Amino acid sequence: MLDPAYFSAAQIFGYVAFACGVACFAQTDDRRFKVFMALECFAYVLHFWLLGQPTAVASSLVSLGRSLASLRSRSPWVGLGFIGLSAGLGLWLQQGWLSLLPIAASSIGTTALFFLSGLRMRLLMLLGTLLWLVNNLVVGSVGGSLLEATIALTNSWTLWRLWRRPPEAAQAV
Repeated sequence: MLDPAYFSAAQIFGYVAFACGVACFAQTDDRRFKVFMALECFAYVLHFWLLGQPTAVASSLVSLGRSLASLRSRSPWVGLGFIGLSAGLGLWLQQGWLSLLPIAASSIGTTALFFLSGLRMRLLMLLGTLLWLVNNLVVGSVGGSLLEATIALTNSWTLWRLWRRPPEAAQAV
């Protein structure tokens, strides 16, 4: 029999984040990638709030803001502002080294979204995904752990597809 905790409100939002995250990393178009990432981040905010994980909530809020901002701007100053915000919130809210994982993941994701594109953006996002996976396994996030493991696989598949594209098609991404 399934544990009812798997269907708590916190876990339901984790499953919503899972669906949005898979859709996000299946995208080869950078704009659609960022829209689905924003939806994933919003679900993660609610998920981690209900799990009582303040640094993960802060990191997800910053990630949500930076995903939306990156749709309109690629300014290095905007990216650096989000990295500074992540670091500041992380230092303020941290409760040990493990709680810094979401902050590091958010900073890596911000670097990817504001300073890179295509294949390189997704490679750096893969590193952030692996940090989120470790965090989610430790804090007991069922949907989040499934999400990050699936994102790692989906993103790896998309990376392979982008890498296999003819050079002129890869430039269009």
